[in-house]
Amino acid sequence: MIELDLFFEDGTRRHGRFEVPLVMGRASDCGIQVSHWRVARQHLRISHADDGYHVDDLGSILGTRVNGNRITRYGPLKKADEIVVGPCLLRLASQTAHSAAIKSVCSEGTPAELGKLKRPAEPGGVAPELSPFVFEKGAFALNGQPTKSTDTSDTQTAAQTSLNGHGPREASAPQYPESSAIAQQELRQELRAGLIQAFDLRRNDVGAVSETALKANALACVTELLDKRRLPLSEVQRSRILKLVVDEAIGLGVIEELLEDAAVTEIMVNRFDDIYVEIGGQLSKHRLQFSSEQAVRSVIERIVFPLGRRIDEASPMVDARLPNGSRLNAVLPPVSVRGASFTIRKFPQNRLQMQDLVDLQALPAALAEFLRLCVERRLNILVSGGTGSGKMTLLNVLAGFVDPGQRIVTIEDCAELLIAHPHVVTLEARQANSEGQGAITIRDLVKNALRMRPDRIVIGEVRSAEAIDMLAAMNTGHDGSITTLHANSPRDALSRLETMVLSGNAGLPLQAIREQIGSALRLIVQQTRLPDGRRVITGLAEISGIESGTIQTQQLVRFDARRQRLTGAGLRPSVFDDVGVQPEPAIMNWFLQT
Repeated sequence: MIELDLFFEDGTRRHGRFEVPLVMGRASDCGIQVSHWRVARQHLRISHADDGYHVDDLGSILGTRVNGNRITRYGPLKKADEIVVGPCLLRLASQTAHSAAIKSVCSEGTPAELGKLKRPAEPGGVAPELSPFVFEKGAFALNGQPTKSTDTSDTQTAAQTSLNGHGPREASAPQYPESSAIAQQELRQELRAGLIQAFDLRRNDVGAVSETALKANALACVTELLDKRRLPLSEVQRSRILKLVVDEAIGLGVIEELLEDAAVTEIMVNRFDDIYVEIGGQLSKHRLQFSSEQAVRSVIERIVFPLGRRIDEASPMVDARLPNGSRLNAVLPPVSVRGASFTIRKFPQNRLQMQDLVDLQALPAALAEFLRLCVERRLNILVSGGTGSGKMTLLNVLAGFVDPGQRIVTIEDCAELLIAHPHVVTLEARQANSEGQGAITIRDLVKNALRMRPDRIVIGEVRSAEAIDMLAAMNTGHDGSITTLHANSPRDALSRLETMVLSGNAGLPLQAIREQIGSALRLIVQQTRLPDGRRVITGLAEISGIESGTIQTQQLVRFDARRQRLTGAGLRPSVFDDVGVQPEPAIMNWFLQT
């Protein structure tokens, strides 16, 4: 036997026990009969195996969705899983399933939610009207017995009454033990559904209300819904549940708390119930969880919509930034197999300065002074390293040494640089729209930047064909430009650069490409994240030209892995020979000490 809760679009909610295997569909011999045009004659089958219950779609045209993802087979089922079949949502029953205070509303697509209503106005100042989801009446039956339909108008009236504080009281309330994380998860799901229903999205223009007022109204509504249950929750537990539900419906959900935590540098949501964070360079699983798969999708959409970005099954990947400058990358099914996933890389509001890097032992003081002089003397610098190694932080610091009288144009795929300089123009790439039109690439921006009278061009990261335009800029009067790329060593960085140029112009001879690189770049700084989480400079190579068709480099520093420190390689840097102004002897002597 399997115990299920069923939620229908017209507000009807049913609970029952069924024989397994269980078939659901329109046919009269189905264990769960749903007479609706969006349900096939035999739509799905629920069977039992050693590890639990499994769901199989029986070839329906409109499909079966579990947690928002279309499936052919899924299992084992968990209590938090939501199965959507046409106008019906199924969920494994729990001890809390018999509470009738909140009637969940489900749809096959993405339901409208509070945070998604805060949309920018159309030209002319009129906010776009949201199309309400129209409930379609149907004859629903369990084991051949018609269910009692609930009038949607009564449901709406009850929702409005609940919002105004005059709702009917419950005869009984389910018990949620304080130690039960699963029970509290289910409570959050019900409260969130009740909040959405109580706000009656089709009649209230919440987009015209300030965020502060919206959160206050939502908090009052959720408080009332929670009070009706009279649950044995401590004050701390109660306050926490209220905050999580409101944040998830209007704000950014459970990650609000992580975004406020200065110690957290990266947030990784693998699934709605699987969240990891990076603290001090080390990854660890966090106790926080979203209430459902749909809550994760809502947070992603709430971030990307105001930026003009789109994410859906047709375009399941997106890069965006939060108002505080943090960078977001999100992926949806079918790209993300386990469900909606996103990663947020946080950047401190007070950006690090060179002295901060020295204090953190990311590099020695002598090397820091040497790099400052290289920027001031307008040497072209490439910062290479792996993901999360600190390339952008170092780029931000180096760009801050540019003469205040010079004009900087920054070019990024997703703007995140915050350069301490009075004259900066920031350019950001744009993705194509839903018709595949309007894309503006990094390469387009590099070409356009040359017409903006820049003294320095700073490219957040080169990934492909824009490398040839960057090299051309460095070779045509824009000395002192800085950029980054992904590579494991300075020599690998040169190889990657050659490959990028070839990808943009396959007919260009390799010898010509190497001559362009050899004359454009002067220094390659290698950034690395160590196993203990520290981000340090582990290499510095200067490019001295071309010989026998090969780019010549010399390694100026060496990283001692045993002593975890950077030392000179015994070679004197020659990058200042053509400038005529040498650094202080103490700095040059540091490179000679091994």
